[in-house]
Amino acid sequence: MATAASLPLEYPRPALLKRVASTVVLLPVFLIIVVKAPGWIFSALVVIASAAALWELTRMLQRAGRPVYHRLGVVAGTAVTAAFAAGRMTDPFGLPAFVVVLTLGAILATPIWRGTATSEATFTTLLAVMYIGWLLGYGILLHDSPRGDDLMLFLVGITWVGETAAYLVGSTIGRHKLAPVVSPRKTVEGAAAQVLASVLMAMVLRAWLLPSCGVMVAVAAGTLLGITGQVGDLAESVIKRSAGTKESGGLIPGHGGVLDRIDSLLFNLPAFYYFWLVMGCA
Repeated sequence: MATAASLPLEYPRPALLKRVASTVVLLPVFLIIVVKAPGWIFSALVVIASAAALWELTRMLQRAGRPVYHRLGVVAGTAVTAAFAAGRMTDPFGLPAFVVVLTLGAILATPIWRGTATSEATFTTLLAVMYIGWLLGYGILLHDSPRGDDLMLFLVGITWVGETAAYLVGSTIGRHKLAPVVSPRKTVEGAAAQVLASVLMAMVLRAWLLPSCGVMVAVAAGTLLGITGQVGDLAESVIKRSAGTKESGGLIPGHGGVLDRIDSLLFNLPAFYYFWLVMGCA
């Protein structure tokens, strides 16, 4: 059995320093945008993140030789995310659903005007559009909810602390592989640390951001986000593994690409949005 000392760190020291430096720079900017900036700036940030992540994903699939409509996927997925912002003042789901229908028709019709009979590119492109374009739109919905600033800080804080705990514990004392075929460096110990840290952070942030909520609501939210975030992380790992790459891009020093940074949020955003609809406190 491998000892803790023999297990390789997920990031070498220079990359770890870049990771910390990027966080120090980007975290205050994110906090200012969430709390101080007008809502449209936050929505614009989400739409830009959607476009960047879609570009990374479709290019990654292209480089791996997977059929995909690269430009169409980026445009269609970004349009779906933007529809959440455009439709928030009327029907938050009506316009996004309408755009999805138009997107579905455009992607399904693409093989016709391209003169091809393959459907693999169609389904790969649809997966990219829904995986990023639709799921990331829930960030706009959550931020536009009553107490949206507090909810967004609550969600992102728990997700970030949970991921950090998983990395630190997994890379130092982790011994048992969680999903060796999909992500060889993830460990059971790291996964358990992520759930525990998520619950503890939820209890801390509840007292600051959501004091009207009970402790058990915070525990439930932390547990949900600690588990769902890992599912999102592993889902991206499956895609990267199938594409034969370690990172989706290199836009953020020490963090990889935009998709690498939002993979957990892609699942946590809709999960917490519906959790809050059911369990939200006055």
